[in-house]
Amino acid sequence: MTAADAVPDARELVAADVDAIVALWHEAGLTRPWNPPHADATLALAWPSSTILGIDVDGVLAATALVGHDGHRGWLYYVAVADAHRGTGLGRAVVAAAEAWLSGRGIRKVQLMVRAGNPAAGLYEHLGYERQDVTVLGRWLDA
Repeated sequence: MTAADAVPDARELVAADVDAIVALWHEAGLTRPWNPPHADATLALAWPSSTILGIDVDGVLAATALVGHDGHRGWLYYVAVADAHRGTGLGRAVVAAAEAWLSGRGIRKVQLMVRAGNPAAGLYEHLGYERQDVTVLGRWLDA
C-alpha cells in the first residue's frame, strides 16, 4: 500500500483476531511486561464500553486502536501501524475510526497517554491532539 492508495475502512476486531493484534502491538513496540497484551486485548473485546478497531491490508492486520470510555471521556490505547505501512494514512484512519466509535456513543472528549520516547508521538499533535495541563496519577490494584 502506498500513500496514494485509498485507505481501507476500519472494522471492529473479534476474539479470533487476538493473536494478530498482539503480534502487531509487539512489532510496533507497544507492549510492556506489566501489561499482558493478550489479556488487554481479550478484555477490551469482551467489555461493552470498549473495542479494538483494526484496518486490514491485503488480508493482514496493519493498524489497530483500542478504544474505550468510562461514560464521560474516551481513551485511546495501542494505536499501532505495521512498519511496512507507516506514512500511508493508516494511523490517521484508525484514530478517526476510534473517534467516530466514541462519538457514536455520545462521548465528547477523547484522550490518550503517550509514553516518553514513543517515536510515533508526533502523529497525535499532527491530528490536532494537544498537551493537556493535567497530571496522570496511577496505582496498581493487584500489587
